[in-house]
Amino acid sequence: MSMPTHHRLPPLTKALLRQAFSPKLASRSLGLALTLPLMAQVQAQEIHFNIASQSMAAALQEFGRQANMQVLYNPDDVQGKRSNALSGNYSPERAIAAMLNGTGVAYTLMDNSLTIRNQGNNGALELGTTTISGQGLDSTTEDTGSYTTGAMQTASKLALTARETPQSVTVITRQRMDDQNMKSLEDVLKATPGISITKDGPQRPTFYSRGFAVENLMTDGLPNDLSHYLSRDMNSSADMAIFDHVEVVRGATGMMQGAGNPSAAINMVRKRPTATPRVTVTGSAGSWDNYRTEIDASNALNESGTLRGRVVTAYQSKGSFQDFVSSERSVFYGITEADLNEDTTFTFGVSNQSGKNNTSWGGLPVAADGSDLHLKRSSYLGSKWEYWDQNNTTAFSRLEYRFANSWKMLLSASKSWSDLNMLGSIPERMGANYDEFGQNIGRYDYEDQQNSYDGYVTGPFSLFGRTHELVVGASRRDLTFKGKGLPIDLETHTNIYKPSGIPKPDMSANPWTQRRTSQLEGTYVTTRLSITDDLKLILGGRLDWYDYDVTTTWNGKPSASSLPNKVTRHLTRYAGAIYDLDQNHSVYVSYTDIFKPQTELDASNSALKPIEGKNYELGIKGEYFDGSLNASAAIFRIDQENRAKALNPNQCTPVGSTCYEAAGQVRSEGIELEINGTLAPGWELGAGYTYASVKYTKDSNQANVGRLFDTDIPRSVFKAFTTYQLPGDLNRWTIGGGVYGQNTIYNKGTNDYLSTFDYRIEQKSYALVDLMTSYKASENVNVRLNVNNLFDKRYYQSIGTNTDYGTSLYGDPRNAMVTVSWSL
Repeated sequence: MSMPTHHRLPPLTKALLRQAFSPKLASRSLGLALTLPLMAQVQAQEIHFNIASQSMAAALQEFGRQANMQVLYNPDDVQGKRSNALSGNYSPERAIAAMLNGTGVAYTLMDNSLTIRNQGNNGALELGTTTISGQGLDSTTEDTGSYTTGAMQTASKLALTARETPQSVTVITRQRMDDQNMKSLEDVLKATPGISITKDGPQRPTFYSRGFAVENLMTDGLPNDLSHYLSRDMNSSADMAIFDHVEVVRGATGMMQGAGNPSAAINMVRKRPTATPRVTVTGSAGSWDNYRTEIDASNALNESGTLRGRVVTAYQSKGSFQDFVSSERSVFYGITEADLNEDTTFTFGVSNQSGKNNTSWGGLPVAADGSDLHLKRSSYLGSKWEYWDQNNTTAFSRLEYRFANSWKMLLSASKSWSDLNMLGSIPERMGANYDEFGQNIGRYDYEDQQNSYDGYVTGPFSLFGRTHELVVGASRRDLTFKGKGLPIDLETHTNIYKPSGIPKPDMSANPWTQRRTSQLEGTYVTTRLSITDDLKLILGGRLDWYDYDVTTTWNGKPSASSLPNKVTRHLTRYAGAIYDLDQNHSVYVSYTDIFKPQTELDASNSALKPIEGKNYELGIKGEYFDGSLNASAAIFRIDQENRAKALNPNQCTPVGSTCYEAAGQVRSEGIELEINGTLAPGWELGAGYTYASVKYTKDSNQANVGRLFDTDIPRSVFKAFTTYQLPGDLNRWTIGGGVYGQNTIYNKGTNDYLSTFDYRIEQKSYALVDLMTSYKASENVNVRLNVNNLFDKRYYQSIGTNTDYGTSLYGDPRNAMVTVSWSL
């Protein structure tokens, strides 16, 4: 076939000749790996690709240049279509599959020629070879059917595969969320290896990793600050209807987030608009009157496809295994994506989630010595007038500009408004013999506003004859919190075995108020250096400025803690190295600084110096079946110092107030094992085991040295879930199941209420089993049944910290849900 210039080709054929590039990543599709022979040596050889998401015509030109291949296409077949981003080492057939996944574009490979056509245009440009629609794995997980993914950016903003990231990472894909009926962030993190959850109340989860609380929750890479428990209460209950997948990077992640605990970074990645029509309607019904509907629609909004939109709505109403407890939740998400030109894409969206919960503030009590009172799982010690109502609204935008030299610039911003109005109670031990229970009641109204901004440029550069990658950027986040309310202790006796509630007290006053502001600004640089074909070095640094101020009043009088805190130009360093042992295995080592400002005050009413420390990790990663199966093993050590320790009130100013010293040091050590992806055609697996031992290495109380830190977080946790599509005539059926197991957790101490005596609150080790089965009734209809806690295990998912208050919470008894989905 002759090749005239691009603008003079006949309508059915246009060609683009381009030249080559350099090395990185690994390809994706198990389906292609099992069904396609290698067509030519040029297709089997891995090449380094770096192609941004852009108009299909521009992406095909760049693909031809980097792959040194001839590309033929009809402009009408790609008009208005947009490619997926592509970054890493791929063979050409895997690269084009990933780049075209879900775009409605098909391709044919023959020798060194690539022919593109519309998926529905079966007669165009047939060259007599096998034609395959793109089905590779990129960062989008929707419609892949996989439990693993391609590139992710949570760890460094570099588009890296799990194998190329020198830390422990997990991606919970859209397919796995659907298979396990995950509707909330808490559901997702229950299934995520290395993450544990404690709860101070039914609506108050705290997420832990490697023994430390997770304080930064990101959405599309922009963080929300969860460092204060009030902000955490308001921003930890995201509904999963609007998300494509959730990325979790364990260990210290200060390079991308600045200040925080060395626990984990959680990044929820939103669904994006598609250029082709798609509609999904889902309805569910389950135990305790649990009903839910979802509608998800996406399409191009103009004829050319340069403007695309997506809308997701969800509504859920459910009861509970606890008496009188119920909740409602509604979700709206709208996003538009516009190609301003071939090089520039602008995204804007809005989401809202509101929830009304009839539930208490706390949980159930234990005996004075910490032993179980064997209350019914249905026990509810609150009153019918209690509530916990939340509303979260977020507006976000993103501008992406793609330079001609494979560099790109991304500017992102988000603004969130969160409101929480609650009136609730916690059982409180009382009475002359410390054997009765009253109610500690609080009414609070909170407002939390957070802004997050991030801008960076990234791209390849050449040095010493090799191609490397660079990210340079800056970020800012600020928070304003306002709260007011009234706490009271009621001496009204509560019969915990036959609870009946109490009359609603007058809670109209607002003696307590708080205003809290914080700002974190930073600049960062990350580079991935290709030392050799097998050795890659990732280096980074981040410089931060931090300001914090809080004013708390009681009846109009400021408390002693109403003081500002400031940190200027704090440097966080990061280093990681990855060495490829062979085609499937790599070993890695990484180091990260730890930095977390503190708001506690010392004896002279000055803020404590920041918590600092070091995070080390060493591991091996495996990537099989062209990246469709990923496995890893890691060992880690985290040293954290300057932790706040309470002083005797007589040492504080004024005497009798609360103050601290920076005296605590803890060390977290452990191992993590994980495997995710496709074991064989139709067989998906996600599994992980974590052991983390966190102990005091220094403390003002010498007796604590060597003891476990936070004993109510499990040290050993195993999580696994698998599905298998039956073969042959039974291939409409998919069966699956999961297991969760953890070791014993406890809290112990000494109670001085009447006389000194010891207590121990304990939940022994336990295991839970879940089952799933689904049936594909037609091309458009799927029916799924999920059964959780199959053997109806009775256990506490979270235990109280002491015997004074009732905060232990039972886990859900056996429950089931049926889901029917229709897709266009």
